[in-house]
Amino acid sequence: MSVNASVLELIGNTPLVRAQRLDTGRCELFLKLESANPGGSIKDRIGLSMIEGAEKAGKIKPGATLVEGTAGNTGLGLALVAQQKGYRLILVVPDKMSREKIFNLKAMGAEVVLTRSDVAKGHPEYYQDMAERIARETPGAYFINQFGNPDNPLAHIQTTGPEILRQMDGKVDAIVVGCGSSGTLSGLSKYFAEASPHTAFVLADPVGSILAQYINEGVLSTKSGSWMVEGIGEDFLPSISDFTRVKKAYAISDKESFLAARELLAKEGVLGGSSTGTLLAAALKYCREQTEPKRVVTLVCDTGNKYLSKMYNDYWMLDNGFIEREKHGDLRDLLMRPFAQRDTVVVGPNELLMTAYTRMKLYDVSQLPVMDGARIVGILDESDVLMHVHVDEARFRDSVATAMISDLQMLDVRSPIQSLLPVFERGHVAIVIDGDQFLGLITRIDLLNYLRRRVH
Repeated sequence: MSVNASVLELIGNTPLVRAQRLDTGRCELFLKLESANPGGSIKDRIGLSMIEGAEKAGKIKPGATLVEGTAGNTGLGLALVAQQKGYRLILVVPDKMSREKIFNLKAMGAEVVLTRSDVAKGHPEYYQDMAERIARETPGAYFINQFGNPDNPLAHIQTTGPEILRQMDGKVDAIVVGCGSSGTLSGLSKYFAEASPHTAFVLADPVGSILAQYINEGVLSTKSGSWMVEGIGEDFLPSISDFTRVKKAYAISDKESFLAARELLAKEGVLGGSSTGTLLAAALKYCREQTEPKRVVTLVCDTGNKYLSKMYNDYWMLDNGFIEREKHGDLRDLLMRPFAQRDTVVVGPNELLMTAYTRMKLYDVSQLPVMDGARIVGILDESDVLMHVHVDEARFRDSVATAMISDLQMLDVRSPIQSLLPVFERGHVAIVIDGDQFLGLITRIDLLNYLRRRVH
């Protein structure tokens, strides 16, 4: 292997792997690991293509300011290229983007402007419209506009398509893709129309997006819903889009997407992102519907390490109702972190307050039950620690027992949900017991999550 002169030379030529343990019916399913790009996603390809296209066309000069609206990975691809080429980059992103992506963008030097994810195209705070306005109002700025930039699909005509066909020895019966800016779909579609016309195209679309209905019924809805999968699905048709070769689309729910991505990791060892789950769920449905063996390709659009706090976090999945625990019909149904399952973060009475503080920070909780073996002997929250140490920070070395509240009011597990409200009004958390057995804590957000999950 040779030494590369720049990280940009590592973009593309990603591996292809055949699924071994997933139920693919009579078909073979191949996964194109776009997560292996240096920025972690397929969007590295278009980041390079769109910036170098603008350079060749003389639209940007050294040190220029680039502006784009992005739901995630396009921003990371652009940030990677802009950093290497010395451009200033301003990105407008909707507020549903994972924290990992935002941290990643800022660490690479991009300026991030957060905006609302609950408004549609035409609204001044819609991320694309805001990006276009910022570019217009910033002297000398260039608006990249992935949704209308021909260098977006060109990246897949020139690189992704030829790679897939070469890796598959020219035998590709179907490709399952998602659509955000539509660059991947439009570029691959154009390439395969000439290089392998028999290859079918299948769209994987989040429930709430307008594209699946447009493909399957020819109806272009003006009303879109909301979805939590990042980076794919649309509420309009991008100007560069070409859906002429897409004959079938699957509408995939958030739950199906997240569970499919988790299954991919559990069975194939591939850590993909949320849109990968959408594509995989659609690809598996397509494969299982086939009556004859076919060779099907789909994409691992990005790496799942940007979603560890979300769909790979059991607590987040539970809080959002995507995975469920056994129902009991009592307050146990509100315990997201049961003590008996070792999910509750606890501290001992003889441990240091510094240890308790560190544990609160690490697990993002504001209170800890103080346990002496299996018996709860106190509760410690942030205010207890603060009141104890604010005069003398050396008191962080005092024991938890010196600051905890030991006068505890317990709630029997069979108490009605309404009994939680007086506890919260006093500023406390609910300590749930069954007899003398501690079961766990219920906080305000636990009750809110429980009530929200009941909304259909």
